[in-house]
Amino acid sequence: MSRVTVELHSATGAFLTGPRTATLTTLRPDGTPHVTPVRFTFETATGLARVTTRAAARKARNVVAGGPTARVALCQADGFRWVTLEGRATVTDDPARLAEAVRRYTLRYRAAPPTPPDLVVVEIAVDRVLGLNL
Repeated sequence: MSRVTVELHSATGAFLTGPRTATLTTLRPDGTPHVTPVRFTFETATGLARVTTRAAARKARNVVAGGPTARVALCQADGFRWVTLEGRATVTDDPARLAEAVRRYTLRYRAAPPTPPDLVVVEIAVDRVLGLNL
């Protein structure tokens, strides 16, 4: 998965570091959207967003079913301020990548994420950032 550096306005970057919840939109195999609340991290230096979840979760299964061209959108909102991160997504259970996702999550939310036995990370190579009022 290629990654790009994402340049953000400082207010947008700050908004994406607070301990907020976002929605993750994936596409089911029939093409309909699946929207679920998630916690996530975003690394501006690599343009990589991460969501930890269970391998059996619908969001992870949707990404896997979408193959190498699966696209997703993460939208974090607070009143009339919002940022959407869009990009290609993959799912991995690689121990090093999981450890990095857990480390970043713990830093952002000041608590470790749940760690079910089938823990995976959805990695999103962000290539589009949309926002309002930041």
